[in-house]
Amino acid sequence: MNEIRCPKCHTVFQIDETDYESIVKQIRDHEFEKEILLREEQHKKAEENAVKLVEAKYEKSLQEELSQKEIEINNLKNELKTKEEQTQSKIEKQYLDEINKKALEIAELKSQIQLKETEKELAVKNTVTEKDKEIGSLNNQLQLNQSEFLLKEKNLKESYEERIKNKDEQIAYYKDFKARQSTKMIGESLEQHCNNEFNKLRPLFKNSYFEKDNDIKTGSKGDFIYRDYDDEGTEIVSIMFEMKNEADETATKHKNEDFLKELDKDRKEKNCEYAVLVSLLEIDNEYYNNGIVDMSHRYEKMYIIRPQFFIPLITLIRGIALNSLQYKKELQVIQNQNIDISHFEENMNTFKEGFGRNYRIASEKFKKAIEEIDKTIDHLQKTKDALLSSENNLRLANNKAEELTIKKLTNNSETMAKMFEELKDSQTKEVVTN
Repeated sequence: MNEIRCPKCHTVFQIDETDYESIVKQIRDHEFEKEILLREEQHKKAEENAVKLVEAKYEKSLQEELSQKEIEINNLKNELKTKEEQTQSKIEKQYLDEINKKALEIAELKSQIQLKETEKELAVKNTVTEKDKEIGSLNNQLQLNQSEFLLKEKNLKESYEERIKNKDEQIAYYKDFKARQSTKMIGESLEQHCNNEFNKLRPLFKNSYFEKDNDIKTGSKGDFIYRDYDDEGTEIVSIMFEMKNEADETATKHKNEDFLKELDKDRKEKNCEYAVLVSLLEIDNEYYNNGIVDMSHRYEKMYIIRPQFFIPLITLIRGIALNSLQYKKELQVIQNQNIDISHFEENMNTFKEGFGRNYRIASEKFKKAIEEIDKTIDHLQKTKDALLSSENNLRLANNKAEELTIKKLTNNSETMAKMFEELKDSQTKEVVTN
């Protein structure tokens, strides 16, 4: 047990150790806190004093350093000003040197430009002279070509007009001829026409026979018989001709096939090798208008032709027969010697095949020739139309040539236009100077 005396009433208390320690602890803690507060207050005052001291020291140090920096800044300003003055002086000197150098270059360039302008003026003058010469040459060539073209046009036009005139005269002649003839006269005129055509060329057929068939022993006859012989008297070829024509106003129109049977009969009775119908019937039938028509598929060695193929067919058949003349002579020898004719038949078959082939070729060529003639006529007509329309084009070309000027020649050339403009300005300056 412990005793505690009250300092005021002096009363003694007895407390156990636990309470005592608790009271002591309270008193100790209170004193400790009081001591801590006091110490803290002292420490705080000491820190404040230290801070104020450090601040004063630091402020002094900053003031000294600031003064030093101001001195350095003033020194640097003075140094920089000196360097700037030196640099400015150096730059001004370099600039003046550069200006002098540029001035020399400009003077040199001006001299070169003046030289170039002089050369350009000379080149322009030479170019203008050459262009004038070329234009003059082109104008002369154009006039020469125009004269040649007009001469060719005139010759072709005269030739074409002459052909047209001949055609018109021939058409007028046949129209008048047909209007004045009867049916009988038309037929007789065709026979006369063929006879005249053959007689014109008779010197070419010196051993030939071409006469009217007047033998009516068998009850019928053809119009003409043609026979050709070689120098030894061997018959080369023989042809029975029948001529048929018909007026346009004839009521009953005949066809070519109406006369083929009778013609074949006459050929056989008169012992002719070929039969030919010279016909103006079915005048609008293109089958008969395209050339020689082979009717051998119906009657042996028979053909239908228009009058214009009369001489060509005789020449064709005669030429083929001349090629086979040697076979005929061999046949005569074989017949005289009474030998086997089998070889002759083979040769005759070969001849027939050759003749048929040659005839087909000739027929195709005749047909092609007629087509080419028609094409030529069409081409001439087109040429005439082109020539008639060429006058306007030549007039336009002549107008364009007359309107040709230097300005138009240089219209789309900026370089040439500029050169001419400079030349014009130069000439103007020279005039002003003079």
